[in-house]
Amino acid sequence: MSTERPEEDAVSVHRRRSPLVAASVAAAVLLAGGGAAYWASTASGGGSGTGSGAAAGDGTPPPLNLDGHTNGDTPGIAPGEPDPHGGVIYRAEGKLPQGPRSAHVYRASGTVTEAEVARLAEALGVPGKPRAEGTAWKAGGTKDGSGPLLQVNKQAPGTWTFAKYGPGGSDDCAKGEKCADPTHRPGGEGSAVSEKAAKEAAAPVLKALGMDDAKLDARQLMGAVRVVNADPEVGGLPTYGWATGIQIGSDGEPVGGSGQLKGLTKGAEYPVISAEDALKQLNKAGQGAGKTGIGGCATPVPHGDKGDDAGRAESPCETNGGQPPAAPEPVTVGGAVFGLAAQYVDGRQALVPSWLFEVKPGGGAHPFTITHPAVDPDYLAKPPASSAPPESGEPPAEPRQIESYSADGRKLTLHFWGGVCSEYAAKASEENGTVKVRITETNPDPDRACIMIAKELKETVTLDKPLDGRKVVDARSGETVPHT
Repeated sequence: MSTERPEEDAVSVHRRRSPLVAASVAAAVLLAGGGAAYWASTASGGGSGTGSGAAAGDGTPPPLNLDGHTNGDTPGIAPGEPDPHGGVIYRAEGKLPQGPRSAHVYRASGTVTEAEVARLAEALGVPGKPRAEGTAWKAGGTKDGSGPLLQVNKQAPGTWTFAKYGPGGSDDCAKGEKCADPTHRPGGEGSAVSEKAAKEAAAPVLKALGMDDAKLDARQLMGAVRVVNADPEVGGLPTYGWATGIQIGSDGEPVGGSGQLKGLTKGAEYPVISAEDALKQLNKAGQGAGKTGIGGCATPVPHGDKGDDAGRAESPCETNGGQPPAAPEPVTVGGAVFGLAAQYVDGRQALVPSWLFEVKPGGGAHPFTITHPAVDPDYLAKPPASSAPPESGEPPAEPRQIESYSADGRKLTLHFWGGVCSEYAAKASEENGTVKVRITETNPDPDRACIMIAKELKETVTLDKPLDGRKVVDARSGETVPHT
C-alpha cells in the first residue's frame, strides 16, 4: 500500500484522560478473580469470522469485523467517559488533520506462558512460583488473603492485576476495619513520593512488560499513593485504551497495578479516512440515539427478560417520559490525533487505527478524549444477515469466539468473552469423533447504547455421551478449542 500523505494543519492535542478517570480505568482493568475487563470499545457485537485483521494472501485486507461499529449505529459507552451520543453534536473549532493513507491493525494472540508471569511477578516483588488456576495464572497470595497477589489471564492479551495487600490483609488496620483503600495500607501512609521517584520505582515493572519507552504520566495521586500511567506507542502511533497503571506507595514500592502482558503483532493494513470524515461518522452514529449517560441502558447482567415488552418498561433509558429527544447540543472538538484505540475485532481485543478527538466540554470541565475508528467504512465487515424470518421480529444471532472449554461427564462448559447487554446460547454437534461447538449472541435491543464492559462468561451444553478424549472444534472458525 502507499505511504503516508502530508498532514494538513495537524493539531496537537492533550490526549490523556483527566487524572481521576485515568486512575479509575487503571484500577478497573480486571476485577478480582478475572471476572471482567474494560476496553474502550463496545462489547455488544459478534464475530462473523471474516475480519480477524490478518492480512490476505494477495495483499488485499479482509473486511474488518469491528464489533459494534460495522453497522454504523450507536457505539458503546466507555466507563468513566461521557456518552458521545447523548444528545450532542461535535464541531471542530479548526481544521482537522488529514492523516496517513493507511495503517495497520495490531493484536495480541496466543496464551501467556509461566515464564512471562514469573518475570512480571519478580519485578513486582511477588514471591513463589506461578500456578495455573482455571483460565488464569496466579502468583503469591496467602490463605487469609493478606499477601501480595498477581493474577494474569492466560488468553491474550494477558490482562493482569496486582495487589500488594489483599482485602483485610494489613496488620495496621483496626479489628473489623475495612482495608480496601491502599492509602490505609503500609506504603500508603505519609507523603507520596515525587513523580520522578514513582517513575523510577515503576521502571523494573515496565521493563518486564517490554514498555521501557512508554510515555509516562505520574501526576495522579490516590492519597499517599502515586499512580504511574504508561501509554505505549505501537508502530510509532499513540494508543488509547491500552494503558498500564502502576501504583507506588509512599515507601517507594509498587502496591497495585494492572495492564496487559502479551505483546502485540502487526496485522493487515487498511485504508483510513481523515479526521473530518471520522467526525462526521461519529455524529452520524449518534443521530437518534437519545441521551443515555454512563450505563444508561446497561444492566449488571445480560437481559434475560421474556416477552415483547419485558424489560423495556424498567429501562433506565426511558427518562423523558417517551417524549422526543431534545435538539443536539454542540460540543467543541479542539483537535485530533491519529493513533490506535482498543476495540474488539471478531470478538477479540485489538488496537485499531482510530482518530483520537480532544473534546472541550466547557463550564470549566476537564477536556476528555473520545475515539472513532479511522478504517475506511468500505473495508468494514457488514453485519451478517439474520437467520430469523424477515417478519419474525427476532434479533439476528451472531457467532462468538470460544476461548476454552471444560468437561464434566456429558456437561461441556464453553468459556468466552461477551458484553453485558447481550444474551448467549451454546450448541454442540457430535460427528466423526469430533464435537463442534458454537456460541451465539443476540442483542435484545440493538438500538440502545451499551456500556463497554467485557465479561468472561460461560455457557454449558449437554452432549449425547461423555467427551472421552474427542476433539472440541469451534464451528465458527474451524479451530481446535483448548481445554481449560
